[in-house]
Amino acid sequence: MDSDGIECVSSIDGMDEETSLPHHTSSKAHGGGGPHPGVAPATSVHELLECPVCTNSMYPPIHQCQNGHTLCSTCKTRVHNRCPTCRQELGDIRCLALEKVAESLELPCKYGSLGCPEIFPYYSKLKHESQCSYRPYSCPYAGSECLVVGDIPFLVTHLRDDHKVDMHTGCTFNHRYVKSNPREVENATWMLTVFNCFGHYFCLHFEAFQLGMAPVYMAFLRFMGDENEARSFSYSLEVGANGRKLTWEGTPRSIRDGHRKVRDSHDGLIIQRNMALFFSGGDRKELKLRVTGRIWKEQQGNETGVCMPNLCS
Repeated sequence: MDSDGIECVSSIDGMDEETSLPHHTSSKAHGGGGPHPGVAPATSVHELLECPVCTNSMYPPIHQCQNGHTLCSTCKTRVHNRCPTCRQELGDIRCLALEKVAESLELPCKYGSLGCPEIFPYYSKLKHESQCSYRPYSCPYAGSECLVVGDIPFLVTHLRDDHKVDMHTGCTFNHRYVKSNPREVENATWMLTVFNCFGHYFCLHFEAFQLGMAPVYMAFLRFMGDENEARSFSYSLEVGANGRKLTWEGTPRSIRDGHRKVRDSHDGLIIQRNMALFFSGGDRKELKLRVTGRIWKEQQGNETGVCMPNLCS
């Protein structure tokens, strides 16, 4: 993206601030993991279940050579059917005894150091870990293939310090997006702003991309947290001028859903280019869109059951 072609002016609580686009940066992955509190280090039995090639835990079918050396089914193909320890041909021998031993084991979730207290039978552990609510989040920065992962406080610091993302406090926003040549719409011409609201963080995305043959602009909100927590909030977006306006109201998507997945599902405020130019006014040679919105927390009414907005103090 050419960062010289677009400008963002943010207004929070009635104050305007000019902000420039963040530069694309990349960073090494940051992840958590370690021994579960109160659980002893891996025993010799656990070590027996470690594949000598990939060092991951082995799950059925567990293969062995004629000399009794074992490895996982994935690595059996990688080593071209040769035992990595003694170089004997592996064949199709299963280590049924080790598979039976695995059935009797219970292991802590690998995200125990991040707060997960669960302990699972060996064969149930992988399924849980793929859906564990304590598993690290991926960086929500969409302008580069950033591989950083971590918990929410770490990612907020990472976005601010490494990606130079604008940080704001408050549940309302008023952004002005300016682009000098709106007829040149590149994929992933985008911007990101982070809001701290109700003790949580939200990512406001605005970008231009090709939808089929037509250039469009899109704004949407993602929640920095789990899917279940995201459903506790709602947000609205509005853009307009010259006596016309478009509005959008919805539930923010969790950053568990990738940026591209949310964008391609069209889950947000979509503005066609002709309408965007109409809102910009003037000679239609410059894009000037003002997007306003707010975030609120849904509260169940005691009598009617209607969700009432609980605005930020």
